[in-house]
Amino acid sequence: MIANALIFYPSKYPAGDWKPWGLEFEDAWFAAADGTALHGWYVPCEDARATILIAHGNAGNLSDRVDMLRTLHRLRATAMIFDYRGYGRSAGRPTVAGILADGRAARAWLAQRENLLPRKLVLLGESLGGAVMIDLAARDGARGVILENAFTSLADVAAYHFPWLPVKLLLRGQLDSLAKIGNYRGPLLQRHGDADQIVPFALAEQLFAAAHEPKRLVVEPGGDHNEPPTRQYLSALDEFLDSLP
Repeated sequence: MIANALIFYPSKYPAGDWKPWGLEFEDAWFAAADGTALHGWYVPCEDARATILIAHGNAGNLSDRVDMLRTLHRLRATAMIFDYRGYGRSAGRPTVAGILADGRAARAWLAQRENLLPRKLVLLGESLGGAVMIDLAARDGARGVILENAFTSLADVAAYHFPWLPVKLLLRGQLDSLAKIGNYRGPLLQRHGDADQIVPFALAEQLFAAAHEPKRLVVEPGGDHNEPPTRQYLSALDEFLDSLP
């Protein structure tokens, strides 16, 4: 399928750093509704002010996001990151429908582990993961949503990179976050670099405009798609966690 070829670039275990220094975590094993075996890392934090579920971007695997986990721990948040089917130690092959199902399964595992209702979790989506988290929040709500370099729809991103192909027709309705985000009514923090070469900043502006208040967009001047977080964003993230109901 064209969507799979365009967006999924998984790294399978053992590629990556699976014994990161200075990070204490618990392996999370669970299954999607169709029985696909999935894997994640659960990083507890004493006296946590939030519990955050992380859906990462389209390349690599969860072991490439150790810095993100360390940052959230310093900010006093319990976190869980998971690999979609076909990534890391998760079984199967990635598909658009599959990664959405994987997000629902990961949220259920974390909610049960923390003895929380699923809508009490904070959802953090990185790039492709933003579409997964928006889907969850739009359907069932969330305590808060954090989007890093997220897009309006898969068709919009594909059209930007492949303007000579009829991708808008082929990918119509695929990961359409712009159509969904209006169904989420809760706090939103969005981060995007204005020099992003993968997901154009204009798409971030459209997505932000379609979201309800309360919301905040942190624009990183000169920031590309995979830049490390700026001090401005980390400060905004700290304030966001403090402000959550």
